[in-house]
Amino acid sequence: MTTTIQISDHLHSELRNRKLFDRETYEEVIWDLVEDTKELNAQTKKEIAKARAEIKAGKFYTLAQVKEELGL
Repeated sequence: MTTTIQISDHLHSELRNRKLFDRETYEEVIWDLVEDTKELNAQTKKEIAKARAEIKAGKFYTLAQVKEELGL
């Protein structure tokens, strides 16, 4: 269902400033804002904890190492 909402000029300006590219819709901007406020699910939290443990254990590659390996 599509609907129309009224917003202030100030909010319109703020939404326009948050666009990542000119043709991005205001709906996409609003969904990005909604997603940013959601709680991470349990699986994502588990993966983040695992990644942090790997970094702490030194199990990572720096950008310089990756570039060197790829010959860039």
